[in-house]
This record gives sequence, C-alpha cells and structure tokens, in this order.
Amino acid sequence: MQPDLSLEFLRVVEQAAIACAHTMGLGDGHKSDQAAVETMRQCLDTVPIDGTIVIGEGERDKAPMLFIGEKVGIAARNAAAASALPSVDIAVDPLEGTNLCATGAANALAVIAAADRGGLLHAPDLYMEKLVVGPSAKHAVSLDASVTDNLRAIAKSLDRDIDDLVVIVLDRPRHEGLIEEIRAAGARIRLISDGDLSAGIAAAVMGSGVHAVMGIGGAPEGVLTAAAMRCLNGEIFGRLVVNTPAHEARCRAMGIGDVRRVYTSADLACGENIVFAATGVTDGTLMKGVRFFGDGVRTSSLIMQSRPARIRFIDTIHVQQTEVVKVRF
Repeated sequence: MQPDLSLEFLRVVEQAAIACAHTMGLGDGHKSDQAAVETMRQCLDTVPIDGTIVIGEGERDKAPMLFIGEKVGIAARNAAAASALPSVDIAVDPLEGTNLCATGAANALAVIAAADRGGLLHAPDLYMEKLVVGPSAKHAVSLDASVTDNLRAIAKSLDRDIDDLVVIVLDRPRHEGLIEEIRAAGARIRLISDGDLSAGIAAAVMGSGVHAVMGIGGAPEGVLTAAAMRCLNGEIFGRLVVNTPAHEARCRAMGIGDVRRVYTSADLACGENIVFAATGVTDGTLMKGVRFFGDGVRTSSLIMQSRPARIRFIDTIHVQQTEVVKVRF
C-alpha cells in the first residue's frame, strides 16, 4: 500500500457518517445501517485501490453489510486497472453503534481500517474475549491473569491506585461476574450499551479518563480495534469464544487452527502499513458528531497511520450540501 491513501479513507468515513447521521434519533437501526453501508460502498468504489473486504458488518445481526470477499475500489469497476493499483485488505464497520445512532446516544462512529494484502486477520463473526489497555500497561497484563491481578498491574503501570481506574464494560448479562470482580477489586466501571470499539480507542488515549476495556464483544470489532492499537501503541488481547462444533468448524474454514489462541494487535492486524479512520456520527469521547447547518455539514474525524506513525484529528466543513452522497430508501 505505497500511496498515502489516508485522506481517501477519511473521505469514505466522513460520507458514511453524514449519510447515517440523517437517520439519527429516528429509532430505525436498520435504516441507519443501510445508509452507512450503501454510502460507504459507493465511496469505496471511487478510491484508487484493488480492495477486498476481509471484515464486513452485519452477518451476525442480519443487518445490511459489506460482504466478506467483496471487491471494492476502482479495480472493482475496472478490472484492467487492477494491476496498476495497490492491493488492499479492508475491515469496516460502516456504523459502529447502530442502536446508539437510532436512539441519538453517544459514541456512534463510521469506521474503516486498511492494510496491505494479508495484513488483517479474516476473523469469523463470533464473540471474542477482550482486554484493551494503553501503552504503559500493555506488557503488564494478560488475558489469562485474574481481573484483580490485571487491575493491579494497570494501576502500577500508571502509578495510580486501583480505585483511580475506570474500566469500560458492555452492559450485558454475560458480564455480571466480571462486573462483580472489578468492583470487588476497587476499580470503577463505566457500563456502555454498545460500541466497544470506540471504548477501546479511548483506553489507549491518555487523558480520556478510560484505563481499560474488559469483557466479551464481537471479533470483527476486535480486528478494527487492533488496527487502531497498532497506530496508538496500545494493545488488545483477544481470544475467540468457540463453544460449539459449528463455531469450531467455522474457524477451521477461515484458516484458524488454534481456536484457544490469545491474539494481540500484531496478530489481528499484522500489516506493516495500517490506516485507521473514524468519523463521529453522534457526539463521543474523542470526536463530535455530525452537525448540520444551513447548506453545510461539519464532521469530526480521527485518522491514524502506522507508517509514517501519525495521529490526526480532523475537523471538516463540507460547504456545499450537493457534495454529500445521499442514499434513497
């Protein structure tokens, strides 16, 4: 992925965020997903790449999606141009936090990650145990350690007490035991209804007020989080939740032999050249949501690269409404 395509991917997530922001608060998650997916697909097909979707969205939830294996980019429309374009694997979550957008809640994002061909794990759409921490704690914790031991290690790495820590956990019945352990250790918890990807990014950014993410969430989101961690120097530890023969068969079919393996960001996003882009749909911890005014739109985005290593927060004013891609339903 030799050319600097970061601004091209920024444009993709900006337009997807704007499209689904028109549905914000309408209570129709399917409509929000459809707007994000169709706009992202249209925009990706204008990017000068020979792209392949390796992480799509919606399979488990039966939502609109960009399909795993789907070809995108200019090469998808012009096969003759493929040899002259960079081959890129792409992971997407056109709308991270569908319910957040539908209800107008915080931290809904449009997200894309890209790497050289083979640089992103083809993760099955299963659940994954996750532990996400920032740079200072990434060598001090383990997915196999107890919750208390990990919290002690995080606190020590930050030169804090455990009761200074804030841990984000998805508010799900499966996390009742985890929540009890965290509270028993003395740390504080921020429960979220959706959106563990944005939470993971916050855990790796100093000053966000978040020190770790723990619990079980989607494996595809784990790959996207790993791409972000590669750029932020944070870390995600993940292990697939495989508890049925069907799950195991699915993993084997995708080339995953050791279903108990603990993955790190370098395993989930192994490419040397990683690009991660996200635009806020609703106001969040790190980015504001889409704002409409008169004939214009304002977006707030985060664009990160592993090579050259840089992180940019970009505030964009889209002056002419006619330039915004719209989707008809």
